[in-house]
Amino acid sequence: MLCSLSGEAPQEPVVSKLSGAVFEKRLIEKYIEENGKDPVSGEDLTVDDLLPIKSSRVVRPRPPTLTSIPALLSTFQNEWDALALETYNLREQLARTREELATALYQHDAAVRVIARLTKERDEARDALSKVTVSAGSANNGDEMAVDAEALPEELAAKVDETQAKLSKSRKKRPVPEGWATAEDVASFAVETTNSLPVPQATTVSVEAAYAAVGGLQGDVAIYSIDSDKVERSLQVNEPVTDSIWEGSRVFFSTSKGSVKVYENGSEIASFSDHAGPATGLAIHPSKEILASVGSDKSFVFYDLANLRRATRVYTNATLTTCAFHPDGHLFAAGTSSGEIKLFMTKTGEEAASFNLGASVQAITFSENGFWFAATAKGQTTVTIFDLRKEGDAAQVKVLDIGSAVQSLSWDYSQQFLATAGPAGVTVQQYNKSSKSWSEPLRAAVSAVGVKWTANANKLVAVNGDGVISILAAKES
Repeated sequence: MLCSLSGEAPQEPVVSKLSGAVFEKRLIEKYIEENGKDPVSGEDLTVDDLLPIKSSRVVRPRPPTLTSIPALLSTFQNEWDALALETYNLREQLARTREELATALYQHDAAVRVIARLTKERDEARDALSKVTVSAGSANNGDEMAVDAEALPEELAAKVDETQAKLSKSRKKRPVPEGWATAEDVASFAVETTNSLPVPQATTVSVEAAYAAVGGLQGDVAIYSIDSDKVERSLQVNEPVTDSIWEGSRVFFSTSKGSVKVYENGSEIASFSDHAGPATGLAIHPSKEILASVGSDKSFVFYDLANLRRATRVYTNATLTTCAFHPDGHLFAAGTSSGEIKLFMTKTGEEAASFNLGASVQAITFSENGFWFAATAKGQTTVTIFDLRKEGDAAQVKVLDIGSAVQSLSWDYSQQFLATAGPAGVTVQQYNKSSKSWSEPLRAAVSAVGVKWTANANKLVAVNGDGVISILAAKES
């Protein structure tokens, strides 16, 4: 009976319950203290797993070779030689281990350098893609590079899920709000007031409560009071304004120089320059905590409005012209210069669906029912209604012929009235849910580049390219 560690006969033998091996008690206890495992089986071992072996203690006689001093000296010499040989072997093993470690460190350093070089090449390729896109204008040869999608940060992704869960529950049974404009009211709309604003070459109009913000290509912005019919404040964006959104106390502007500017109480509080080329459109998430911008550099950017910083950026394979969020917020639609309308998952940036309009997309707006969206293309005289639940040609549920070019679309909250605006005038297309038919209750000869509904759909705000704003409202009886 020998110790499995020392190979000697144990003075206090114990046996492991796990492996059945015999050990010297003091040796195995020290081994367990350092390693916590059975040296034979490799399983976790504790002192409690050791069973003492009861045996008679026998005093071993001294070997006959160790009965004289010369014999003892010879034995010591042999042990010393064995120790020297073992030390030499350990030094050789240490040298080999050091060589292996040096090789592993070198390989790791080489891998880090390769990753750094590839990351740099990727960034250079993205930058080159943006510059090529800007110089090439809206041309599309079908060979553009698509870059991997970039997901939203966790806190914003959770906000997207929370907003979708909250809004989608009540959407199907949502009644028309009390006091909302009726078809008879809309049919009686006429120009109530008109005012020439100090905004030459106006391009966009956004509405909040009883105020409208009108921006133009010379960087001028006028804050107009609808009720009092006067300009109450002017802003200088100092860059050509391409689109605007007014939400709460903040007004957001995109510019042809690639900037997205945020104004609050008349002062600029943030400015982003993430687009290499014109920023062509803006959209705000239903949670009011995410702003989206699209640009001619084939990318769209989401901004964290709580912290006023960029949250994510996703590249596509085509120049983007306009955008809109689904009313539940889980989808983001972007129109392209090639005529496609791409739907992306808001959380991940992955493309979910695609619809074809046939020409460069001019405007997109979602219906509050969450199933439909309307879109029009540059130079087209029609507005196409798409159904998100269908694919291909079946997705086009209706094509409304306006009879003149359409530049702007605005769907009211009750999902009854779709307003269109263009050089020839403003129209309102009405969908009757009970008869499932479309009609045109209003056609007004008011030239406009942009049109928006006010609260309760009781007024339409239209602005033309010369900066003239017109308020259409029901005639008083």
